[in-house]
Amino acid sequence: MFPRLFHIGSFSQSTYGVLVALAFLAALSLISRLARRAGLNSDAVVNLGILCGISAIVGAKVMMFLVDTPYYARNPGEIFSMASLQAGGVFYGGLIAALIASVVYMRRHKLPPLPTADVFAPGIALGHGIGRLGCFAAGCCYGLPTRLPWGVKFTNPLAQVPQQLLGIPLHPTQIYESLAEFVIFAILYWRIAKPHKPGAIISLYLILYGAVRFLVEFVRFHEQANPFGGPLDTSQWISVALIALGAAYLVRRVRHPAPAVAH
Repeated sequence: MFPRLFHIGSFSQSTYGVLVALAFLAALSLISRLARRAGLNSDAVVNLGILCGISAIVGAKVMMFLVDTPYYARNPGEIFSMASLQAGGVFYGGLIAALIASVVYMRRHKLPPLPTADVFAPGIALGHGIGRLGCFAAGCCYGLPTRLPWGVKFTNPLAQVPQQLLGIPLHPTQIYESLAEFVIFAILYWRIAKPHKPGAIISLYLILYGAVRFLVEFVRFHEQANPFGGPLDTSQWISVALIALGAAYLVRRVRHPAPAVAH
């Protein structure tokens, strides 16, 4: 909708970049505050957040290339093109990379994994909600054509929507996901203030976001074929795995209760 924030000479600033930076800072500020409330080492947690942010950027790009391997195999020059460098990538790739980096960091700095993950969950939801507004501004992660009254037309040629879809009403999948993330953030922020078992907040996030992403993918535009030849795409399979992981942990905690954490 508004891919370029301003343009001065040969320099231009994308709206997406500004909103992603804002999302990261907002998430980091919230995580730091929740860490102090939980009695964690806030400096170590903030450093972990920075590491996760860098890892997420790399992981999202790598997953983008893996998901579209046939395209990039045919067009290897596109890997280092400006469009690829400016693209946000695949969120799940960033999430997986951040999880791996966080496990290594938490072991090295002796941070308790589950309480640390719990304070990250609301921050991830808040940051992702803001970041998806950046996707909407850039025109990436767009939806399928729709006749619904809230369909959005992208008309700016700088948008990352294919030329043949410019001016056609599309599902505003970025807004769907952004609004859902803000709702998830509100739920998690409310829940983390109540007594809870370690790991309950991150498990709830995995279930809620996994369900949202699973549903949004049905109206999101995809150029690549679905894996295994079925109706579900890669992100939906990952969503199912995350929902199962979060649900399995909560069920296990019900059967084997641990002391609740009060904030």
